[in-house]
Amino acid sequence: MHSKKDPQQILADAERIFSASEIDQAFDRMAVQIEKDLATEMPVVLAVMNGGVFAAVELCQRFNFAYEFDYVHLSRYGHELTGGDITWQVSLSEHLAGRSVLIVDDVLDRGATLAELYEALDRCGVHSSKCAVLVKKNLKSDIQRPEVHYVGVETGDEYIFGCGMDYAGFWRGLPDLYVVR
Repeated sequence: MHSKKDPQQILADAERIFSASEIDQAFDRMAVQIEKDLATEMPVVLAVMNGGVFAAVELCQRFNFAYEFDYVHLSRYGHELTGGDITWQVSLSEHLAGRSVLIVDDVLDRGATLAELYEALDRCGVHSSKCAVLVKKNLKSDIQRPEVHYVGVETGDEYIFGCGMDYAGFWRGLPDLYVVR
């Protein structure tokens, strides 16, 4: 848990753990895997706002198949540094019933938000759902988390930002991935 600090100082003190080039390579690899699995399904790419939209756009720019784009907005963090209750800002679209859905999010942390989203997709009757995350955190505890099918990079259980992930609302657009030190 971190207290809110000056965003400029957080960036100055942070350690870069993946360069923009390494992140691009991760997106390239993920896009190839996703295309192999979903190209014939005309899936709905479902970005999880806010951070997941950065990863979704990066992946969609690499796809050479037909897909639709949609989004949901649910979060446990908002502008806070620790997770709370899940809040839905924008719910699922009604046209997802019977469709194949590719959930795209920025990070798999504890998995509560993704578990909630999988349950909501099941309730609305999707044909299938798979999930892509740019970052999968390797947790120190044995928390049971929902399945992710495509992972860009893995990190430790640390506070990270950049590449769609923020620090107190700042730094989502950084092309490199940083850890707070």
